[in-house]
Amino acid sequence: MLDGLDPEQRAVATALHGPVCVLAGAGTGKTRAITHRIAYGVRAGILQPASVLAVTFTNRAAGEMRGRLRQLGATGVQARTFHSAALRQLQYFWPKAVGGAMPRLVERKAQLVAEAAARCRIRLDRGELRDVTGEIEWCKVTQTVSEDYPAAVVKAGRDAPRDPAEISRIYTHYEQLKQERGVIDFEDVLLLTVAILQDRYDIAEQVRSQYQHFVVDEYQDVSPLQQRLLDLWLGERDSLCVVGDASQTIYSFTGATPDHLLNFRTRHPHATVVKLIRDYRSTPQVVHLANGLLAAAKGRAAEHRLELVSQREPGPEPVYTEYGDEPTEAERTARRIRGLLDEGVPASEIAVLFRTNGQSELYEQALADAAIPYQLRGAERFFERQEVREAGAALRGAARFGGNDALLDDAVDLPSQVRAVLSTKGWTTQAPAGSGAVRDRWESLAALVRLAEDFAAAKPEATLSDLVAELDERAAAQHAPTVQGVTLASLHAAKGLEWDAVFLVGLTEGMLPIAYATTDEQIEEERRLLYVGVTRARRHLSLSWALSRSPGGRANRRPSSFLDGLRPGSGGGVRRIGSSGGSSVERGGVRGPARKPRGPVHCRVCGRTLTDAGELKLMRCEDCPSDMDEGLYERLREWRAEAARGIGQPAYCVFTDKTLIAIAENVPEDAHALARIPGVGRRKLERFGADVLALCAGETPVTEVVEEDESS
Repeated sequence: MLDGLDPEQRAVATALHGPVCVLAGAGTGKTRAITHRIAYGVRAGILQPASVLAVTFTNRAAGEMRGRLRQLGATGVQARTFHSAALRQLQYFWPKAVGGAMPRLVERKAQLVAEAAARCRIRLDRGELRDVTGEIEWCKVTQTVSEDYPAAVVKAGRDAPRDPAEISRIYTHYEQLKQERGVIDFEDVLLLTVAILQDRYDIAEQVRSQYQHFVVDEYQDVSPLQQRLLDLWLGERDSLCVVGDASQTIYSFTGATPDHLLNFRTRHPHATVVKLIRDYRSTPQVVHLANGLLAAAKGRAAEHRLELVSQREPGPEPVYTEYGDEPTEAERTARRIRGLLDEGVPASEIAVLFRTNGQSELYEQALADAAIPYQLRGAERFFERQEVREAGAALRGAARFGGNDALLDDAVDLPSQVRAVLSTKGWTTQAPAGSGAVRDRWESLAALVRLAEDFAAAKPEATLSDLVAELDERAAAQHAPTVQGVTLASLHAAKGLEWDAVFLVGLTEGMLPIAYATTDEQIEEERRLLYVGVTRARRHLSLSWALSRSPGGRANRRPSSFLDGLRPGSGGGVRRIGSSGGSSVERGGVRGPARKPRGPVHCRVCGRTLTDAGELKLMRCEDCPSDMDEGLYERLREWRAEAARGIGQPAYCVFTDKTLIAIAENVPEDAHALARIPGVGRRKLERFGADVLALCAGETPVTEVVEEDESS
């Protein structure tokens, strides 16, 4: 039974008495260790199978544990979720504790919440209904009564989806409705089980005589209510084994807290503590990055971080790539996935992970365009989402009415028309505060607005009908039958899974950490979310970000601060890929030497250290005064338009606005001075330098710009 276990796993398997705390890092074989522990205890005659209750958080994890226990010969052990175990006990003891039939379980409480809101004369749209329902669930798992909700929200630093006083009233009426109709919800299963075990000592003793040994997996995700139930199951005993990793706490918004794991040794001073740090999942290169990510973490969870040690053969280094815009990021990611497929990596062993489900559409489209099968995990496909279907119907209706739709009277172009139509479906120019269903809905609608802007930029004469046809084509491409393919998932949905190759995309400030993460605790949870993403990869790991949303847009984004100090030189070792249709520019020694200033770059006006890509081009802060030669800037813009037409490329492919501003501010006198301006590389210097220097000298450019041959 102990063969094949490493020394630490063996220590777990043989620690069969007293409280045991297993601190298990990602990929260290925790499920193997605890299932062997149970099976070894059963085989040794120390544990009776029917007396063991192993609890975890998902049906999938519970099923996996039961399967492993059967393979090890430990049949009869109960492996369940907290809710499943509590429901079983509640159903059995209800007639004895309360009498009569147990109330009907309402699995979906949204309709009752909507009715409760109506009683308060509050109308909730679909997104708000989901968010308010989530707040009620949070209240119940944190054991917060309705009247205490407003104060609890402030204390917890939560972003309430509505006025906390309104949610408190809805919560009160929701509980009244349930009582009137004789029904209970999912959280009541735990609350009522806790109440019966607290009030009926005889029943509590009967449960304790049945279950004498407890194992809790993913202990960092235990809520206060689940901990209360566990305490009642245990009574005065300490035959408990908990397994967890505080660095993988990413569900605090649901009431989960690592405090119980972190305080375990305080509550149980004589506990056996075993650390599992041998990582069997990931290569040394992936593990090194994961360790480095946590090395900069702060807070209690960071104090208990585990330094993982890879047990695998070395693999490729993680790849950091900076793209000019999001469509290019998606397209090149799909291209790299095609390369892995051609090398023999199965599609089912590749994943693209992002922070929010609203980011999925670009990658759904890019994979569909590349004929790469994919499956979306933890969310509906983009064009199947309720808000997207409703928006599509509204756009189709507006296109059918054409100029007779009063809604479009003031809309002068296609993007304006789309924004006008989607404003009736909840889209606003500013994102709603906080997370939740309302934010998810807004992200989906915002993705449609961006799609319309990009479509109009590519086809200036396009009409609303043309856009609707484009959306229909995209939907058709993405509605192919679900097959085994590349996984698209949010970082939250990826927890507990692993792949040979993982692409972490959209890693910019404002997305990871997400913009509404404002407190230190929230930001650290965002760091842990990235850590979870990194540790999903076995061998291939790619991290990427885009400097602008769309081709030709302002390159005012910066990579996630979590990557500072991790990517080589935090500036070098990064491949920067230009906008769709443009050329690629390699930076940081990936192909050729870097051409970057040595040391930090300071604003030439106020002296502040510059980090933003746009400010680095200007060599000054965005809001510091400019000494630009306005006349020269206009001449440069006119020349750039002609040059862009000559090569058949967008104007930004010649020089970006920021580069033109920098040239007009510095007015270089020779090629050496021009080359020092960020954005003027060797290739552009050779191609456009003579014209630019002529303009700076007040002369007329004489170079004839011709379209570049594809082979050059």
